[in-house]
Amino acid sequence: MAEAAAIQGTVPSPARRWLRRTASFAVAVPLLAGLLQGVTAPPAVAAEKASGSGSVEVSLDTLTPIAPVESDTLTITGTVTNESKQAVTNATVDLRVGPRMTSRSEIEDIADRGAYRDGRDPAPLGKPYSVAIPQLGAGLSKDFTLTVPVSKLGLDDAGVYQLGVSLTGRAASQSYERVLGIERTFLPYEPEAVEKKTQLAYLWPLISTAHVSAETGANLQQTPVFENDDLAAELAPGGRLHEMVALGRDLPVTWVIDPDLLASVDAMTGPYMVKHGATEVPGRNQAVAERWLDALEKAVQGRKVVALPFADPDLASLAHHGKDVPGSLSHLQQATALAGSTVETVLHVKPSTDFSWPVDGAVDPSVMAVATSAGARNVIARSDSFRDDLSYTPTSARPIAGGTTAIVSDATLSKAFQGDLVRAENSTLAVQAFLAQSLAATLEMPEKERSIVVAPQRMPTAAQAHTMAAALKGLAPGRWTQPQDLLAAAAAAPDPDASQRVPGSGSYPKKLRAQELSTDAFRQMKVTRDELDDFEVILTAPDRVVPPFTNAISREMSTSWRGEAPSAALYREEVLAYLRSLTKEVQLIEKSDLTLSGRSATIPVTVQNKLLQGVDHLVLRLSSSNKTRLEVNGAPFAELPVKIDGGHSQSVKFPASANANGPVTMTAQLYTEDGTPYGAPMKFTVKVSEITPTVMLVIAGGVLLLVLAGIRMYSQRKRAAARSAEAEADAEAKAADEAEAAEGEADAATAAEGATDAEPEAETDPETAAGDEPRTESEQPSDPTPDTGAESGDPSGPGEKVDR
Repeated sequence: MAEAAAIQGTVPSPARRWLRRTASFAVAVPLLAGLLQGVTAPPAVAAEKASGSGSVEVSLDTLTPIAPVESDTLTITGTVTNESKQAVTNATVDLRVGPRMTSRSEIEDIADRGAYRDGRDPAPLGKPYSVAIPQLGAGLSKDFTLTVPVSKLGLDDAGVYQLGVSLTGRAASQSYERVLGIERTFLPYEPEAVEKKTQLAYLWPLISTAHVSAETGANLQQTPVFENDDLAAELAPGGRLHEMVALGRDLPVTWVIDPDLLASVDAMTGPYMVKHGATEVPGRNQAVAERWLDALEKAVQGRKVVALPFADPDLASLAHHGKDVPGSLSHLQQATALAGSTVETVLHVKPSTDFSWPVDGAVDPSVMAVATSAGARNVIARSDSFRDDLSYTPTSARPIAGGTTAIVSDATLSKAFQGDLVRAENSTLAVQAFLAQSLAATLEMPEKERSIVVAPQRMPTAAQAHTMAAALKGLAPGRWTQPQDLLAAAAAAPDPDASQRVPGSGSYPKKLRAQELSTDAFRQMKVTRDELDDFEVILTAPDRVVPPFTNAISREMSTSWRGEAPSAALYREEVLAYLRSLTKEVQLIEKSDLTLSGRSATIPVTVQNKLLQGVDHLVLRLSSSNKTRLEVNGAPFAELPVKIDGGHSQSVKFPASANANGPVTMTAQLYTEDGTPYGAPMKFTVKVSEITPTVMLVIAGGVLLLVLAGIRMYSQRKRAAARSAEAEADAEAKAADEAEAAEGEADAATAAEGATDAEPEAETDPETAAGDEPRTESEQPSDPTPDTGAESGDPSGPGEKVDR
């Protein structure tokens, strides 16, 4: 500025500069105030915004009757809740009716409309059909009831009318009353039965997740093992499946059943086990399962029943990821074949098995091809996938090339009962929307009768089931719809203007693709199937093992795994791990290294069977890594059949012959009869020590020397024993002679002494003189021995005693 002033030749004084700054500040203050006002509103403005439309929540809890006629009285109950931080005064709950809607799309637009829109929402009926609420504190709620004769609603013609309940009042920061909250619903009004009623087929699905594992208890009773006991909670009173049966028995519906659910519940009626961590505990809900099956059997008698393929396989996953894995489609065929027999066995009704139901009815050419590959002629699609460019709702049945019928369910009606319907308000709104859409569909072409199919979500909650039942009961008077079963809907005459072209592959929803089973999942299923086939051929009672695993593989591709990828992977891993644990029950017993001394020997290999059943059709092959050193039965390898009872072992003996010294690695391997290896090979080493003729002669000579030495030692010992015995005999004889001689001398001395002392008194018995021994009365040891005279060498005479 100084430069500019210098150019102009003027320089402002200090006083002038002060005046200029003051003026600039005066201009800037209003501008700054405006900017601040735009950023932060005054408290009054903020309060008014917070207490505007939408600050009070209006809930409609009940609406009766749900489809009134002119003579009825409409009653609406609900709750208003002040969600603002200011009290509301002079509030009024009003009923707003109209106008009549002309299309189904208009119904959808109003259902999605949020806050009150002046000029677009109808005017209130006013008194006496309103409720005054003098004050509603911040955060508080107040119940209300509105009652009005239907004749006062201004319903001129049949059709669907918008029905709104609003709260009008004033917050403390407001200067006037305004609509603070509104809730909209629909009022279907058809006082007279139409001439051409819509044929409505409603599917009632009984489907659950996979609950049974491939395992069976370690006993001969084949006790099933459940992954958990969650199924019992679904079957018990108040549970999802219990309510589905209790409600469905009184409704005009077509039962769509997964046979796996029936098989699982039927298994629960007997002894069963439940996994509990690393252990298993007995299941205790047999009575619950029996009651549910009994109730279901009574409910389906005389009704149409559709059986899906066993375990409800994910057709889209098969089409997009599984069909290129060999054998995957065979699982679908097996599941379809098992469906009818399972339902008929458990429920004693004959179901229809020619229906396929892809997830959410989404189809493309590959899904259609897979869905019909197992023999199904009818595929349940949905209109948001199978689109039509028509101003009305056509009949559901569409003939497709190859004799297949696409049954295109109505998307809006099918999705009417999704979400959280536990709250009474949500349930009420869902029922009114369903009835409104069904009446609007009928009134689109009142002169043309059409057949519409409703395919709700696969596994409705208990609350959703109750809401569906309420809606179907609302249609019971039959003023614009008439019940029809799915089989009749499939056979209905198609609409020639409806599209019969299957949607292209690019139209399949990306969200659904992201939930599909991967190709790796199907490869793992193939591994399980292949190993099961190898195991089956060796079993003497395969029916005890194969069905549980076949069913488990079907469960691995169930639709219920969508959005549960980790759980699905864990289930597949557990099935394969259990199968492998069974196959390892038949195995080779490890051998230690052997030493073979000689030209020939027998090599034993032991096979053990820990299964509860016998195995057969096995071949044990023993092969040598060096046939020059060691041959098995005159060849590099030999094979012998194996047949073992359950819980036993068998020792298989192979003849072997040695040709040279050295270690040889032997390999034992079990095979099935078709040459497929069974189990892992077992290796052990045989050390061969070859024996030549010279070595044999040396060994024979050594043996002979040992024998001769033994004989010599024996002879020597025998002779020594004989000499010792002879010496002992001589010594004994000499000792005896010496003793005898000593005794003789003693006797002679005694006799001589006796003769000297007794000679004068001796008397001779005449008989003694004749040579006989003298007789005494009593002979004592001390008696003197008779004197026999001197020993003579002459021969003794008759009767003479000779001492030697």
